[in-house]
Amino acid sequence: MASEPNWIPPGVDTKRANVARVYDYMLGGTHNFAADQAVGRMITAVEPNARAIARANRAFLGRAVRFLAGAGIRQFLDIGSGIPTVGNVHEVAEQAAPGSRVVYVDVDPVAIAHSTALLAGKGNAVIVEGDVREPEKILADDRVSGLIDFSQPAGLLLVAVLHFITDAENPARIVATLRDALAPGSYLVLSHGTTEDRPTVARAAEKVYDQAVAAPLRMRSRAELLPLFEGFELIEPGLVPIPHWRPEPGDPDAADTGRFWGGLAGVAQKR
Repeated sequence: MASEPNWIPPGVDTKRANVARVYDYMLGGTHNFAADQAVGRMITAVEPNARAIARANRAFLGRAVRFLAGAGIRQFLDIGSGIPTVGNVHEVAEQAAPGSRVVYVDVDPVAIAHSTALLAGKGNAVIVEGDVREPEKILADDRVSGLIDFSQPAGLLLVAVLHFITDAENPARIVATLRDALAPGSYLVLSHGTTEDRPTVARAAEKVYDQAVAAPLRMRSRAELLPLFEGFELIEPGLVPIPHWRPEPGDPDAADTGRFWGGLAGVAQKR
């Protein structure tokens, strides 16, 4: 029997699929296991465009960070950051605005272990263990306040994370708690799985996660997502399919207006 890779943190159950590792698989990463790959294949069977959707979501994150850097933001709080892949927030931010500070927050031990290794020796970026369901604890963490000056504008990144929060866990309260800690001029970057256009696909994906990952997946409509931006002003083009948010010139995904993208994305500023 082959031994487990030596990068697996103690206590990680590799036989049970995990949200962060499934996403890593969908992005073409290598830090995932057979259980995660099986779920990825199930999702792809439900929606053949699923891997392209994951890549589009990652590309949106990069565009949004570059936009925020261009708007003068030099500090970023990325909650639900996941397993490091090419185009990490600190890499994009550093290239766009040298000296930018980044705090990653995740609850998955594999994501934390790899982020810790990736960020070794980097004074301007850290990984903090934290759960988006407990925003007060994140805000109170000394490592967060050590890099993020909440008296100055910051970028709050909630990318592909809130659809793992149930209605009972009140995603609007989570966002509002984080929003209230931000200085005026700060930005919210958000993407979220949606029921728009293909509700049957959304419900099938929710069922896969519920049964195979033992994690909630709650896709939401545009009408349900817009209240998450309360206290912010949406930046043009508003809340749109993921590849359609300020695409790079010649982006074929953005040009394919008839394709299903499974999620909506938006960037908004706190006034």
